[in-house]
Amino acid sequence: MTAQQQSNGTTATPAESAGTRTVRFRIKRQDGPGKPVRWETFNVPVQASSAGSGSANVISCLQWIAANPKTTEGKDSTPVVFDCGCLEEVCGACTMVINGKVRQACSCLMDDYAPNDGDEVMLEPMSKFPVVRDLFVDRRRLFDTLKRVKAWVPIDGTYDLGAGPNETPDDQQDRYRLSTCMSCGCCLEACPQYTLEDDEAKWATSFAGAAVISQVQYFNDHRTGATLKKKRLDEMSKPGGVSDCGNAQNCVQVCPKEIPLTESIGKVGRAVTFHNIRKFFSGS
Repeated sequence: MTAQQQSNGTTATPAESAGTRTVRFRIKRQDGPGKPVRWETFNVPVQASSAGSGSANVISCLQWIAANPKTTEGKDSTPVVFDCGCLEEVCGACTMVINGKVRQACSCLMDDYAPNDGDEVMLEPMSKFPVVRDLFVDRRRLFDTLKRVKAWVPIDGTYDLGAGPNETPDDQQDRYRLSTCMSCGCCLEACPQYTLEDDEAKWATSFAGAAVISQVQYFNDHRTGATLKKKRLDEMSKPGGVSDCGNAQNCVQVCPKEIPLTESIGKVGRAVTFHNIRKFFSGS
């Protein structure tokens, strides 16, 4: 306790002792599909990580706004709607555009993005998926496309299938990198070929995107999953398949798991070519 605090009869709180800074959040808001867009700003007190509580992230700041929904103009507002789950960059639910770049909100730390008092952070929903409300978007198109390419290993049933095929450690390691995909949508947001498509009837012919193509490679490489390889390559041969990739390579730059997406796209592209050549000469 300082001499001044003793004379005033007050004791510093932990936040005051460690120091706090104010971060301004400028958030793009929309009350529902087709509703008018508006921007609101909120001042959020961020405690210094040196206090022992760890660095604040975008999610914790949005939670503070939910408890104190008052704009910088002093107007009462409503809690900002967003999606999140694991809070440790595993579920992929909290993807949003932060300061113009798509990324996971849970791993976006204020010490990195807004280290100084008065810094501003701008939040927007992903633009390649329909907005449900505020920062929450509808990613059903991505999941429907994963269903279309049969992104699973076909071992349904409760009966004993016997021992599975042997897998080498090298094969396992190669597939592990692809298995870390959490369908967050970062690669799709950054892709110029992947565009907003509100009409569900057109989802089957619009570009599948890097995440889906990489999962095709993942399951085709699996010795049991390869049972459905021909069907997956048939899907990748259709409009919206791997040939629609423009090779911008934005996807691999924004992937939070650093998955070698361009390698997967190249491998699937070659596999589709050989698959169609075989079909042409075999007639099936």
